Amino acid sequence: MINLIRSVLFLAALLLITPPYAVFALLMLPLPPPARWRIVSGWSRPVIWLTRVLLGIHYRVEGLEHLPRTPAVIVSKHQSAWETIAFQLIFPPHVHVLKRELLWIPFFGWGLALMSPIAIDRSRGTHAAKRLVGFGRKRIAQGFWILIFPEGTRMPPGHRGRYHVGAAWLASRLGVPIVPVAHNAGMVWGKNAFIKRPGTITVQIGAPIYPSGLTPDALSARAEEWIESRMATLCPA
Repeated sequence: MINLIRSVLFLAALLLITPPYAVFALLMLPLPPPARWRIVSGWSRPVIWLTRVLLGIHYRVEGLEHLPRTPAVIVSKHQSAWETIAFQLIFPPHVHVLKRELLWIPFFGWGLALMSPIAIDRSRGTHAAKRLVGFGRKRIAQGFWILIFPEGTRMPPGHRGRYHVGAAWLASRLGVPIVPVAHNAGMVWGKNAFIKRPGTITVQIGAPIYPSGLTPDALSARAEEWIESRMATLCPA
């Protein structure tokens, strides 16, 4: 019962702060993309504070020392909405590779659009791949990192989806490393779950994997191996 009350209060707080912040974010449109990102991503700070105060959800990060000094492609497990918010506080300025439909969500999608995402239409195959590389190169030049969830959708704890090679292919084409990330956010904030549970989320960041000498398939396999080896401990059966 207490978790239900906590979750209701959290939703109410989100509904209170998100619409006005989205309107404020729209005023940032004239700013250069990096400056705009830093302001719009400020929404994540009160939200993560609310998750701690109202939901009792804390987090710790291991492996920050592994982050390279220059932009990279972040390849992460995807279990909930939590990481899409918290990663804005954990990692350097980054853009998401996402399906374009997410930008149509009122308020949330508007703010997301202002953060220079790489929105693709997955049904368009080769065109989507060319768009990914073209915009990926532009975002890297702007100083952004690129975040990709290689399984393409949220996976419950203990489950493993097929890792798509797109992230590794992009890293190879751009000549930047992949940074693998594992976490267990789904243990407290489940996929599409209204009721969240208190607990501590662990985010583990691996050493960068450089594409030199590796095919995209081999690069993807190394990232997948590292992530899934950590998941066995983070999300025990």
